[in-house]
Amino acid sequence: MIFNVESTILGFENIKQLELNKIDELFLTVQDVQNREIAFTLVNPYLMREYEFELSAALKVLLDINENSDINVYNIAVVKDPLDESCINFLAPLIFNRDNGKVAQVILEAKNYPYFGFAEPLKNHRLTIAA
Repeated sequence: MIFNVESTILGFENIKQLELNKIDELFLTVQDVQNREIAFTLVNPYLMREYEFELSAALKVLLDINENSDINVYNIAVVKDPLDESCINFLAPLIFNRDNGKVAQVILEAKNYPYFGFAEPLKNHRLTIAA
């Protein structure tokens, strides 16, 4: 599915559209529609840990989110070899509204979410890592 980027993704300010593709229940990829060489690996945080944060009113308006919206939250992962050395950014999730094809990145304040890190090792959150 193609999503329109509604706010800047840190470090990738020129991305306007992302294509989201599921790999399995845990991993997904997103790819810049205009520059196919730019791609990220995403993870579903809810399969790894308790993960909850507050969406601002501004973000809800930006993405046209209401109580019935079909929303997905994913985190960017830096994939390394071996896989268990990979890390996940829990402080800057991507919020996808599947109803209208909009996506935005939220930057959570570390002081408000001290139990989330920006480079948490994958091995700390998943007991079994498929090779």
